Parts: sequence; structure tokens; C-alpha cells
Amino acid sequence: MTKLNKSFTQTTELTAEEKELNLRGLMRETESVLVAYSGGVDSAYLALIATQELGKKAVCVTGLSPSVSQIQRAEAENIAKNFKFNYQTIETQELDNPNYQANPTNRCFHCKTELYGKLKTFAANRKIKFVLDGSNADDVKDYRPGRQAAIDKGVRSPLVEVNLTKNEIRQLSKKLGLPTWDKPASPCLSSRIAYGVPVTIERLSKVERGEEILRSLGFREFRVRVHDELVRLEIAQTEMSLALSLEIMEIFAKKFKQLGFRYVTLDLNGYRSGAMNEVLT
Repeated sequence: MTKLNKSFTQTTELTAEEKELNLRGLMRETESVLVAYSGGVDSAYLALIATQELGKKAVCVTGLSPSVSQIQRAEAENIAKNFKFNYQTIETQELDNPNYQANPTNRCFHCKTELYGKLKTFAANRKIKFVLDGSNADDVKDYRPGRQAAIDKGVRSPLVEVNLTKNEIRQLSKKLGLPTWDKPASPCLSSRIAYGVPVTIERLSKVERGEEILRSLGFREFRVRVHDELVRLEIAQTEMSLALSLEIMEIFAKKFKQLGFRYVTLDLNGYRSGAMNEVLT
């Protein structure tokens, strides 16, 4: 793997714009890349920069499985089309892995190992030099077992390499006209299922249909958290007044029981990213 040019390492005091210039230079150095592209804030930004600097030598690939919602697939495809990415998809089979199905605390490691393994093969067959992911500088401070899979598979994280944070990526994405600049975090559907509760097609479907219910009611930032027969709804504090109305609570109870949940609860702490990891502290 080519070492990062020293000019890209002194980023601590740089502005977001200066870091982006370093990122662009890094892309040109790579000559050809495969971007693991989910359509989220980070990977969409990285995919656009790679495309602008490398053209068709930047291939943006989305891994598809039952843990990727239909709305996420559609958003990723629309952005790729509108910004003229060299876009492709592959199928991944993480649900065939018993270690993934069991939903341990390092579930993401097994998921990313499957994804990055497929992407590395894809890249090798097309003589693409580097596989990249959208991890940012904030991610290295959080519990991210998928990062170990990236290291194991030799996947590079350019946004980490140039020290771009999530807020900086949002700021730069807005300037570039990316609709993802203010998009809420959108990890896979499996992340909504409590550790130790097996990941199944049925549970993933319940999560997807449940989040569509919240979306149809006008909510923007939320999670449908599955604890076996109990569903815990996390809704952003700024939207909690709507969630606490008697009419909406009655809809929650009716709709989620129709999905097969025995108990329907509203988390009064509201939505927060990575809430499932609270049991690990």
C-alpha cells in the first residue's frame, strides 16, 4: 500500500477546505479506487471527491443485503445517478454467517468482513489499486468493530487520513450541493436489533416497516429498536412534542402491534446515535 504523502499528515490545524484539498491530492495519488458507497453522508462525499478527481477510475459500489433498506438503496442510486458516479452494486451474504446472525457486540465486524472481502475481490478482478471506506476522524473515537475488518482487509480510510470530522464533511458536502449534507445517520437495519437478539429477515422487515411508519407520520430523526417482543421508539428531542401527543401515541400502539410486537414503548431520552452500545459501558 502506498504510504500517505507527508504533506497530507499535518492536518490538525487545517481548515475543512484545506483538508479537502489534501483529500483531492490523495485521490490523485491513488490513481484508481473502489469506494464502499452506502449513500450516507461520509461515503457520498468521498465518492464525489473521488469521482471529480479520477473520473471513471473511481468505482462506487454498494453492497446489498436484507439489512439495507429499500429507501437507503433508492437514495444511494439517485445520488449516484445525479452526480454521475461510476456506480455498481454487489450482493453480500452476511446473513448466512451464524456469527452475524447471533448478533454479538462485534456484529459489524462480521458484516464488514463479508463486504470488504467481496469488494477486494471486485477490485482485484478489475485491477483497481485501493478499496476505500467512508470512516471519518470522529469514528476512530467510537466503538466501531467494523474498523478492525477494514484493517484486516487492507481497506483505506481517506477521511481519517486527512482528519476530516463529520461536521466538516457536512459543511463541505453542502458547498458541493450534495443532498446528504444534513442527512441523519443511517446505519444498516441490523443495528436496530438489540445485541443477543438474533438477526432474522423477519426482524429486519419489522424494523424497515416500522421506520416507514414513523417517516409517514412526519418524523425525521428516529430509530426503531427491537428488543425481541418489545419495540423501543427513539425520536429526536426536537420532535418529541409530536410523539407525545395522545393521537400519535395511539397510532404507535396500533401500528406496531400490527407488526407483531407485544409491547410498544417510547424512549424518553430520545434519539441518540449508537444507543445500543450503551449496554457496553
